[in-house]
Amino acid sequence: MAKFVLDPGHPPTLSPEAKARLDAMTPEEIEANALADADNPPLSACELVRMSAARLAKTARAEAGLSQVGFAAAYHISVGRLRDLEHGRFKQPDSALLAYLTLIKSDPAAARRVLEAQKP
Repeated sequence: MAKFVLDPGHPPTLSPEAKARLDAMTPEEIEANALADADNPPLSACELVRMSAARLAKTARAEAGLSQVGFAAAYHISVGRLRDLEHGRFKQPDSALLAYLTLIKSDPAAARRVLEAQKP
């Protein structure tokens, strides 16, 4: 199997013929073709939840500009738990942790100030 890396600066494009075929398809035909693709089955509801939680954890950490270890230490989260969440290894992510990550993502500096103010 050949491997390649996509270049974000030059995403792949469809040929004019492929674009015309796709444009001629109805949404129902597109969905039926996608569902029939054995190499790319649709995600289950559980998989969608895990992917959404992983994306939230990664974007919250990116907003804070920290490594996994730094983020975990700064926001008092177990680094193992953060890694598991980012890698989609939780079957049902903790709703309190997801809410906390949402707050961190929206304002990482404010979340740190609140934590700092709680230190004895």
